[in-house]
Amino acid sequence: MKPRHKRAAIIAGGLGTLALAAYFVLNAFQSNLVFFFSPSQVAAGEAPKNRTFRVGGLVKPGTVKRENLTVAFVVTDTAKEMPVSYTGILPDLFREGKGVVAQGKLGEDGKFTATEVLAKHDENYMPPEAKQALDQAAIEKTSKSLQ
Repeated sequence: MKPRHKRAAIIAGGLGTLALAAYFVLNAFQSNLVFFFSPSQVAAGEAPKNRTFRVGGLVKPGTVKRENLTVAFVVTDTAKEMPVSYTGILPDLFREGKGVVAQGKLGEDGKFTATEVLAKHDENYMPPEAKQALDQAAIEKTSKSLQ
């Protein structure tokens, strides 16, 4: 084999290896990507089916029902509501009327089954996505009431 052919084979092998590594990195990144949706967006059908995503808003007062380690509650953005079920230990700051972000999957029955629940950590903080969703829902609610 000529030196020129050896060099071309090494370069082609290196490019192939680089392409394969890039494919694996991008595939891993996409499978770990989790998007945020408000209850209004989920009701509009914007949320993915059979894929993990986050839903956030406020825990509707009077909807928290506990049965052993399973907790059922409703997340609202003041325009739409979404039932959530979670099995596990909730954060200490989880309260009715407070901000929450739940990560999980939407079931066929329209109920969100959470694998992780995050509560806001102090009175001044709310996840930016949840705040934006609440503000958008308030604007839509106001515009509907003016009509």
